[in-house]
Amino acid sequence: MMNTKNHEIGFDLDGVIADTGEAFIRLACEEFNYCSFRLQDITSFQVEDCLAIPADLVAQIFHAILKDSLGTGLKPLPGAVDVITDMADKAPVTIITARPLEQPVTDWLDHFFPARTCQQINLVAMGDHDDKVRYIRDHNLKYFVDDRVETCLQLAKAELTPIVYNQPWNHDKHTLQKVHSWQEINELFNN
Repeated sequence: MMNTKNHEIGFDLDGVIADTGEAFIRLACEEFNYCSFRLQDITSFQVEDCLAIPADLVAQIFHAILKDSLGTGLKPLPGAVDVITDMADKAPVTIITARPLEQPVTDWLDHFFPARTCQQINLVAMGDHDDKVRYIRDHNLKYFVDDRVETCLQLAKAELTPIVYNQPWNHDKHTLQKVHSWQEINELFNN
């Protein structure tokens, strides 16, 4: 358990709140007939480095998810809605995403989260994986949950406290604190 206040914790969206891995795998199969891989096969954040799928198709699938999260069937990870809703009842919740477009994220949040929770979410769509430190500091966060190891290492170097949301693409690639589920996030921050 960490001694912290809810307003000091921030979250990445894709791979932490949103089950982007599932959406990618499903769309690769349904739209392009690449059906032979599972989530565990995505062992690199750069999907084209670990799967036998052309880089342009990887980009096309991720672009579709970013542009129309609802239309592509992107779902929340189990427990994310409940934990964030509980946190938002106590203090604003900050989500900082490397996505460049805010509206598809806002639409997605409005669809899956209660209206009162959405009113308590500070959303930053900043468009750059490598610039989160600045936004995390701007929002006075001390802790940040992200699935991208490189981002978490940058946060640690900047003397912030990263927590890695465990995914196959970051497994065994760091020695930072990690969580495997939203239940663990809830327990870690004692909500």
